[in-house]
Amino acid sequence: MSFPFRGVLAAPAFTLAAFFAAGSASASPCMPDHVAAPSALSPDAPLTLGAALNEIRNTSPDIRAAGLEARALNADADQAGRWLNPTLSADFENFSGGGALSGIDQSETTFGVAQTFRLGNKRGLDERAARARAALGTAECAVILREAEREAALAYADLVAASEAAKLADEAASLSSTLAETVSKRVEAGAAAPPELARARADAASLRAEAALTQGVVEARAYALASLWGGADLQFAVPAEYEIIATAQSDTAPHPSLAAAKAAVDAKEAELRRARAAAIPDITLSGGVRRFEATGDNAFVAGLSLPLPLFDRGRDAVRATRFRGDAAKVSAEAVEARLRAEQAAATATARAANMRLSILTEEALPEAEAAFDAADQGYAIGRFDLTTTLQAHAALIDVRQATIAARRDARAADLLLRSLIGAAPFDGDTQ
Repeated sequence: MSFPFRGVLAAPAFTLAAFFAAGSASASPCMPDHVAAPSALSPDAPLTLGAALNEIRNTSPDIRAAGLEARALNADADQAGRWLNPTLSADFENFSGGGALSGIDQSETTFGVAQTFRLGNKRGLDERAARARAALGTAECAVILREAEREAALAYADLVAASEAAKLADEAASLSSTLAETVSKRVEAGAAAPPELARARADAASLRAEAALTQGVVEARAYALASLWGGADLQFAVPAEYEIIATAQSDTAPHPSLAAAKAAVDAKEAELRRARAAAIPDITLSGGVRRFEATGDNAFVAGLSLPLPLFDRGRDAVRATRFRGDAAKVSAEAVEARLRAEQAAATATARAANMRLSILTEEALPEAEAAFDAADQGYAIGRFDLTTTLQAHAALIDVRQATIAARRDARAADLLLRSLIGAAPFDGDTQ
């Protein structure tokens, strides 16, 4: 028997080097030009993993908010590249005074315009720093997206496991009812005591109650999954089986956290260059026309002003920015180490889950089924007592439940590993 995550463990591309592979060029909801794909949900169609991730990418409130913030940062970057507005001034002097300066005959009127020029390429550096912050915002949005995708994928695996458990509960209740009918026939034939029938019926009722509970769990899991993309109603049918994910061989991409860490370093470096340029004073040039009412003459006026960097040269701001840049580099190294450890742990978990599932499906489950079949047939002909048959049935249920749990754990380990290395279905493709 083969399992979908075995390809993940065996594929050479799923090594640590996958973290540093070239990124995918697929459209991302975090990009400014992203256009949401239409919903693939239908109340009559079983939900697929691809459809669930498509809803996350296009309608999740968290992703939409992060995407809008990324767009806002791009707008901030556009704003940072704008020139400063000029200043228009009008001065009225020497009027309504005393003596010869009474009235407005001796007044002087000056109309001027002033423009501040940011030296040291501050405008360009401001825009570059803002672009770097926008790139960081986009990268952080991608991190939020990956986490939301992973949460949705695990919730999908939980939903399928709950559906499988509900199906198992129905089958167990049906088998128990069949056994109760067999006991009833033996009691009528005088081959079994009446208390055995009561015991069999109690067991059947207990399993029917369990089946009813599992149906509620399925519905709750479905609503929990829908809530991840902001859905209040179920616009899909519950999947009856798990969607097989194609095994990727080489199409992997670095984790978004790495890109976000690098973007944070780049943003701090851009801010450092901007802080250094702040030490260069800006210059303001002004010019205008002055009218002398006493003579009716006009004259040009011009001016120049700049601050003297005597007390504040921005050195402390440069030091602070440099420290923050060093902290960003430390964080980037920590993110890389953490992702390496998480991938190694996920690989080990997937391998262990694979082994557990293999043992249960290839050894424990066939033996439990054979034991129950033998006990059931043996009880019908009076070879085994009811206790042996009920115990065999309970053991079969336990093994089947353990198999469902193991299958869910194997799928979760597979999804976690895929999310770490950017393999399908976490490669950014929307369907």
